[in-house]
Amino acid sequence: MSPATSTPSTIDADWWRDAVFYQIYIRSFADGNGDGVGDLAGIRARLPYLADLGIDALWITPFYPSPMADHGYDVADPRDVEPVFGDLAEFDALLAEAHARGIRVTVDLVPNHSSHDHEWFQAALAAAPGSPERARYHFQDGHGADGSRPPNNWPSVFGGPAWTRLPDGQWYLHLFAPEQPDLNFANPEVVADLEETMRFWLDRGVDGFRIDVAHGMAKPDGLPDMVPLDDTGLLADHAPGDERFDSEGVHAMHRRIRRVVEEYPGRMAVGEVWLRDDQRLARYLRADELQLAFNFKLVTAGWTAKEIRTAVEDSLATVAGTPAPACWVLSNHDVSRHVTRYGGGELGIRRARAAALLQLALPGAAYLYNGDELGMPDVELPDEALQDPIWERSGRAERGRDACRIPMPWSGAEPPYGFSSRADTWLPMPEGWGPLTADAQRADGNSMQSLYRAALALRSTSPLFAGEQVEWLQSPDGCVAFCRPGGLVCVLNLSGAPTPLPEGRVLVSSAPVEDGLLPDDAAVWLQP
Repeated sequence: MSPATSTPSTIDADWWRDAVFYQIYIRSFADGNGDGVGDLAGIRARLPYLADLGIDALWITPFYPSPMADHGYDVADPRDVEPVFGDLAEFDALLAEAHARGIRVTVDLVPNHSSHDHEWFQAALAAAPGSPERARYHFQDGHGADGSRPPNNWPSVFGGPAWTRLPDGQWYLHLFAPEQPDLNFANPEVVADLEETMRFWLDRGVDGFRIDVAHGMAKPDGLPDMVPLDDTGLLADHAPGDERFDSEGVHAMHRRIRRVVEEYPGRMAVGEVWLRDDQRLARYLRADELQLAFNFKLVTAGWTAKEIRTAVEDSLATVAGTPAPACWVLSNHDVSRHVTRYGGGELGIRRARAAALLQLALPGAAYLYNGDELGMPDVELPDEALQDPIWERSGRAERGRDACRIPMPWSGAEPPYGFSSRADTWLPMPEGWGPLTADAQRADGNSMQSLYRAALALRSTSPLFAGEQVEWLQSPDGCVAFCRPGGLVCVLNLSGAPTPLPEGRVLVSSAPVEDGLLPDDAAVWLQP
């Protein structure tokens, strides 16, 4: 193992409180070796672009050895690199070069489950019921005289039951795909292994972790039946009665995770916690648990002033009694891209530009998804191109998440737009994306990318963004307006007509401001 690279984390231990993170879905960002799949070398080659854009940190999705049943979220070895993506030497080089540019690097931690190819699960399959090997997972006898019914009624997030039966009659639990057996965190060996994985990457110099399914891990004693729900997917409202998630014991695990993180000054962890209940979400942000938790209220809010203001108010209220700042998300690899959610086409682009200024004006941390800065939309793929396990697990009733995972267009007028030297990329890229490419937008001062670059530069240098609260300002119906303690004023107009702006100097706007009027579906930053 290489010695830990020098890291900017030691300069500012609380850097993450207002950082702008850039999520890289590794398969779709940049292909460095010409096989049609994004990789670590591709990220490394694009570091100048990321530095120029002005982000503070990266979150790289799993690049660990995996049979790719869920494109890397089925981890066979959490302490190595999948050859498709590179090797440890390539990761170390990427980390060192990112740090040299002042960009921090965080990586995915996938604690809830392993791959079925993990050596532990293979040992469990070979061992007898009741063995120590099976105790690392959730193996149970079934119900009924012959044990032919699953141990409980839990559904898989990806469709179908959350249990698979083995030839010896026992069942094993998998909240996701059968290739992703759930680990048993009541087993000390499982906890110790997670801590070893964390130290492995922290010793190499990573700046923190994004914790996958952070409200998972712990399971209630006895694995009782859950209340049947209309929606049992990952993005569902995991209300009381959904025994699969948010079990009380999960907080003990987050305290263990926090203790390891705090052994390394300036490091952090952010949790993927799909909970709509603000009070329950706040419990993950106590002083000895997560530093950050994604708040998905903006992801689920409709494009109305009332819903957006409520999303912001609820998000700020969630963190108000905790040490944590808010953490804002508009898109990621699991949800429809917001250009598409907001109507698609020119309408979706106009609204996405306004949403970008809203997100980046709010206090706290912000997460961008690769391609947000280009205005990438979802792409509806032909059935034969779909790869998300949700497609098959749902009986081909749900198309899954591939539409928001299309590779990034970098340059040129035809696929693969500089993403790869190979034309047939892992997911097909559409025709007509020439104007969307990073190169085309770099040369256009009015592009989405130029808007992001200008906004990120202001955010990182201006004292107007000081403070972790907002003061709501009086505004016309259909508008959202607030002021930061440092003085920044943000106005978002969803009224359906141009609206007069308050007094102030326009710093940046998502659409042209003429005669003191902000157009509909637009946002502006003002200095009073």
